[in-house]
Amino acid sequence: MSDMNPALETFSQEVDELLTAMEEALLGLEAAPDDADCINSIFRAMHTIKGSSGLFGFDDVVAFTHEAETVLDRVRNGERLIDAELISVLLACKDHTAQLIQHVLFNEDEPLPEALQQQGRALIARLTGKASGGMPSTQEEKTDHFEVDPNTSDSSDNWVISLAFKQNALRNGMDPLSFIRYLQTLGKIIEVIITMPTLPRIEDMVPEDCYLNFKIAFNSNADKKTIEDVFEFAEDDCVIHILPPHSRQEHYLQLLENMPEDQVKRLGEMLVEIGALTEKEVAHTLNEQRDDENKESKPLGEMLVEKNILQQPVIEQALKKQESVKQKINKESNYIRVDAAKLGYLINLVGELVISGAAMRLMVDKHGLSDVDDVASTMSHLVEDIRDTALQLRMVQIGETFTRFQRVVHDVSKELGKQIQLQITGGESELDKTVVEKINDPLTHLVRNSLDHGIETPEVRARAGKPEKGTIQLNAYHDSGRIVIQISDDGKGLDPERIVAKAVAKGLIKPDQILSKNEIYNLIFEPGLSTKEEASNLSGRGVGMDVVRRNIEALRGSVSVDSELGQGTTVTIHLPLTLAIIDGFMVEAQKERYIIPLSMVEECVEMSSDEWQVDEVQHYVNLRGQVLPYLRLGDFFHNNKKHTHTRRESLVVVRFGEAKAGFVVDELHGENQTVIKPLGKLFENLSGIGGATVLGSGDVALILDVQGLIQHAKKRVNPALTVSSAV
Repeated sequence: MSDMNPALETFSQEVDELLTAMEEALLGLEAAPDDADCINSIFRAMHTIKGSSGLFGFDDVVAFTHEAETVLDRVRNGERLIDAELISVLLACKDHTAQLIQHVLFNEDEPLPEALQQQGRALIARLTGKASGGMPSTQEEKTDHFEVDPNTSDSSDNWVISLAFKQNALRNGMDPLSFIRYLQTLGKIIEVIITMPTLPRIEDMVPEDCYLNFKIAFNSNADKKTIEDVFEFAEDDCVIHILPPHSRQEHYLQLLENMPEDQVKRLGEMLVEIGALTEKEVAHTLNEQRDDENKESKPLGEMLVEKNILQQPVIEQALKKQESVKQKINKESNYIRVDAAKLGYLINLVGELVISGAAMRLMVDKHGLSDVDDVASTMSHLVEDIRDTALQLRMVQIGETFTRFQRVVHDVSKELGKQIQLQITGGESELDKTVVEKINDPLTHLVRNSLDHGIETPEVRARAGKPEKGTIQLNAYHDSGRIVIQISDDGKGLDPERIVAKAVAKGLIKPDQILSKNEIYNLIFEPGLSTKEEASNLSGRGVGMDVVRRNIEALRGSVSVDSELGQGTTVTIHLPLTLAIIDGFMVEAQKERYIIPLSMVEECVEMSSDEWQVDEVQHYVNLRGQVLPYLRLGDFFHNNKKHTHTRRESLVVVRFGEAKAGFVVDELHGENQTVIKPLGKLFENLSGIGGATVLGSGDVALILDVQGLIQHAKKRVNPALTVSSAV
């Protein structure tokens, strides 16, 4: 898409946003079929796509979206009810529109493939309830939009047409009665009132002059422009006013309410667009406004009401809509679209600025430049602010990703014959856009797993005493500088015995091996393990959960599972908020420097066997009654043999989720702005390392994988001894 015309690229982005909003609104109608906001949102999407496509000459898109727009207009007007079938068809129409857009954007000179044509005809047939997918006739379309009872005699529901013929009308060949006779072809004339306000005394009358004025009550389905066109040839010899009926006034008010809010329009333009005014009426009124000798001429709306061209409520609604659009556009003008690649480049530059700032601070301290110290401190604060602001630009709410799963749950539940609802909480939680993009696939797999493996059929749930409709919940929240994402279901849960049996059969564990509950559940992330008896097209044959874990760990995250047989399953994912720059805590062990993410550091204390109960054999410390496993970083990374530690050591207490441990280090160097650099293919699988950073001195410091190190520290502790010590 990089070679695409900028206007088309903007068009493509807007269509994507509109179709996404349409899908969300359609799925929202399942729970609230009478939600007018959702219905209007769906109509606006089709209406805007149709109009924009027409600007580019995409006739196939215009033709299809016109059909959907027509049906949606009937829904808005209460002429057609929303039901599950119509929602399903409109979802399919949304998908078909996306396919049409892709075709016209990338295959502009090629005709529409026959498969797409057939698909479009089939959808139109389902929409309209007709055997053929043809377009409705013009008269049918108008009848759908402007339905009036032709038998009414109530003048309040009729058009009121005022014709004031000028004195020379007869001389110019005008026949007033011919216009009235032709008017009858468009509807029914209810009443005609003839007035002659300029009639002189009989001795002053001129036979060739016209003194007739007509006021006509007219009942018709035609729009204002069609009625005005009847008098097209008389406009120079007649002053014409056409006042809509009250039923049409309600229609105008509804059209104004649902008018797209994409640009600020003049009052006259808005009223012409909805059919309340014609262009000639606007032009004549504006000319009168300009010709008014009074410098303080009246506003257009006031003149239209005074001249009895339009009712006051319609003018007020149009002015209200105009102001609403102005406020919305003023608000939107505060935002601009930024290329993600440019933003990524900016963040990389900020990372280099952080490293250069650290180098400058190091030089100031090394050479004792006290007069530069204040300037250096100010610059450090500014760099920190720039860093936070740049990262904030790439932060997005995870709710948008969650919402996309509404469609997945809707489609898959129907495919499987299950009743499933999706509940979303914590959608306002923010994280880096790059993390969001990479977590989408693992989340999709986990949601589909809950749909297929977790939630039971309505019959099975009823026998188990559960509601027939199952629930999947997506939840997100921040915890210790990271984001936690949970996928929960109230399905059948995991059977530990079956998992163990499968694992033994696969050779993953020994038959006599004793595992904790969490260790058993985490076996599902092993390659090829599945407890489902038969594979399905949806979730496959047990492959994928290992890929889910691998993809999450590639983001420096972790995944765990908890379940209760017969009650449901919860999968918990921990992820960093960003993959670019973090606040770190720098420590040193055996002359090597390491970075611990500051959000995971709980406290730092002196490692003293006199003050705390320390077991050098079992590698645990009883810290104020809390038993913690600990790990000496120097011994772990340098693989040194056991030796006596003579220097004073420090214990850094870290936490990842609910797990805690202590890292024993030689020195503490304090907080450090850390630019995360990948290790490369050769070193990316190093145990206990999550990345690297460049220090101000130019040296490289390794960033610790806190989760992996905590797990390693736990394995070295005797569980029985730990429990007894805690008591």
